[in-house]
Amino acid sequence: MSKVKTSAANRPEVKVPILMYHEIATRAETTSRLAVSPSSFAAQLKHLHEAGFTTLTISGLLSALADDPARLPARPVAITFDDGFADFHRQALPLLRHYDFTATVFVTTGWVADAGPHAADRSPAQMLCWSQIREAAAAGIEIGAHSHRHPQLDQLTPKRLYDELATSKALLEDELGIAIPNLAYPFGYSNARVRRMSREIGYTHACAVGNATADSTYDKFILPRLTIHRSTGPATFEDIVRGRKVSLIFMKERSLTKGWAIVRRTRTALGGASW
Repeated sequence: MSKVKTSAANRPEVKVPILMYHEIATRAETTSRLAVSPSSFAAQLKHLHEAGFTTLTISGLLSALADDPARLPARPVAITFDDGFADFHRQALPLLRHYDFTATVFVTTGWVADAGPHAADRSPAQMLCWSQIREAAAAGIEIGAHSHRHPQLDQLTPKRLYDELATSKALLEDELGIAIPNLAYPFGYSNARVRRMSREIGYTHACAVGNATADSTYDKFILPRLTIHRSTGPATFEDIVRGRKVSLIFMKERSLTKGWAIVRRTRTALGGASW
């Protein structure tokens, strides 16, 4: 039987939750509100598995959306991790393997534990080393760039911006031996100049934050993600992954983000991009 192609005009609207994690750690290990406890993370993956969700990498998701969203699995979800904390290897990777799930990890290359001469001045905690990053990639985890020193990219001079984006991409490609098309902006901050330079350097897509559910209408250089906090309980998590009450759940964060965006645009216009 021949397959009928679905035209772009009549493709069904497909919304996909892209979840954003940072640390998978207990309160005794970190005070960050963005950290999710190992037990909560395990329960969240169990929920996704039992509810019939299929995980996709960011590149896989974009490829499917560009090709034919109707061919996506019934319940797609993308799981992402920012920064490259060592607890990803210790806590998250075994659970992802257990459920045959994939994910995308955005690595801040200057924070890699054995970055050597490329090390940034500081790192926030114990971070992944290169062998752990290679192990994750070999296990089917997508590796993406998260800048080199984790600055506010929209506040940098053109030279500093280029160095941050190009260095991170080059180091990951040299160490892993694969192309790195994927970027996540530190803090979720970007502007037209950041996105333009990202394209010029060779990235093909990038994640922001946004706290909205993604679909094919979004600019592939401002893909929205949904923040999972320590305080995200089971009922809220279910609402998030099913796209229910998302605006209400993230109302406060969206309001703060909009206000801060105005401040940042004003600062840049007044010459604040001087790093």
